[in-house]
Amino acid sequence: MERGSILRYSRQLPLIGVKGQERLSSSTVLVVGAGGLGSPVLLYLAAAGVGNIVLVDRGYVDLPDLNRQIVYDEDDLGKPKAEAAAERLRRLNSTITVTGYSMDVMDDSFEKLVASTDVVVDCLDNWPARLRLNDLAVRYSKPLVHAGVWGTYGQVTTVIPGQTPCLRCLAPGAAESGGGEVACPITGAFICPVIGFTPAILGLLEVSEAIRLLLGERPVLAGVLMVVDLNSMEFTKINVKRRSDCPVCGRTGSAP
Repeated sequence: MERGSILRYSRQLPLIGVKGQERLSSSTVLVVGAGGLGSPVLLYLAAAGVGNIVLVDRGYVDLPDLNRQIVYDEDDLGKPKAEAAAERLRRLNSTITVTGYSMDVMDDSFEKLVASTDVVVDCLDNWPARLRLNDLAVRYSKPLVHAGVWGTYGQVTTVIPGQTPCLRCLAPGAAESGGGEVACPITGAFICPVIGFTPAILGLLEVSEAIRLLLGERPVLAGVLMVVDLNSMEFTKINVKRRSDCPVCGRTGSAP
């Protein structure tokens, strides 16, 4: 390692070693969604020295985003999130490669991004997109770290294809379920309520799992769903099992 890299990562080198740092620098992580969850995920993966970060988001920075999407500031309003987030990460760590794509996960070209990564991090906000990501991760045997938030609640788990349940095992009816939107008391618009610290905490849990995977360690939440209740500060682990009839990862299933 160069002297500059040793100095930059000197606080984490005693924990992961030079070889661990080299593993991070040679790894590729795909972060899907650059919003409330994606912001801390992207910032801390970049700060940790993950060498190649690929981020995907089809949206544009809007004022209501700024209460939780800390990768952006007011100068980014109106910009494509993929572009603004990528530029922010390059300013944070010029030694890594960051590529942003303004793309929908349903696009055919998205599949290539999943196939060419080491770890996938789900920072999405709706189940149809999550399940599309889940199916591709299983198809290409890519570890998938998932989180979701609502209000002051959240959940996080890690999917290791062939070993653990996939997201369709955990939520078989998710594609048909509602998004949990409520009416804003000011504007009347239907939104998913969230306070900024909820996705921050859940996103950092995702980072912890992703870095474990990149270092070759078994993630703590493989086959485990952690439910987070920040009202009571309760973190509950639930062991989950793979469904034999799952259409994606079950014995007779295959990712569509």
